[in-house]
Amino acid sequence: MVQSIKYKIVKDLTERLSSARAIVLVDYKGINIEQVNQLRNRFRESQVDYFVQKNTLIKIALNDLGITELDPYLKGPTAVAVSKLDEVSPARELIKFLKEVMEDKGFPSFKVGYIAEHIFNADELTALAKLPSREELLAKVLAGMNAPLSNFVSINQGILRKFVYALDAIAKKQAEAS
Repeated sequence: MVQSIKYKIVKDLTERLSSARAIVLVDYKGINIEQVNQLRNRFRESQVDYFVQKNTLIKIALNDLGITELDPYLKGPTAVAVSKLDEVSPARELIKFLKEVMEDKGFPSFKVGYIAEHIFNADELTALAKLPSREELLAKVLAGMNAPLSNFVSINQGILRKFVYALDAIAKKQAEAS
């Protein structure tokens, strides 16, 4: 009976972790239930799956997916934040939560992140979270691509304006001469 329940839990975990773009392990000690619920809501709004489960079951599910690099970090209180859409959103949401709710107390904290088959330590995750969002980066790229065209158009308008002024001056001069 217990084995079948654990098997179902591992199967569910494997499903939740499959096709993840980012898996972030979080040390959640030091926060109360109200704060945990706030963090869960933030993750939910960002479409990040956040859960707590026994380390051994998480380890089995990850190993079933071929991810063994996280095994040494599955010790002590561990929560898992999984994003299937964005590589940065779990880290970004935790950093925002630390700033806005926890007032930079330092907990909860990153243990490690697994993004694009690479391990990211806490400092690297913090740096990654501080990068501009995908939308902001795309806006900057488009603005950079648009700038030369805008400059070209304004230069051409200036040339045309000067040409019209010159024609107008010539027309006035001929009108005065006649």
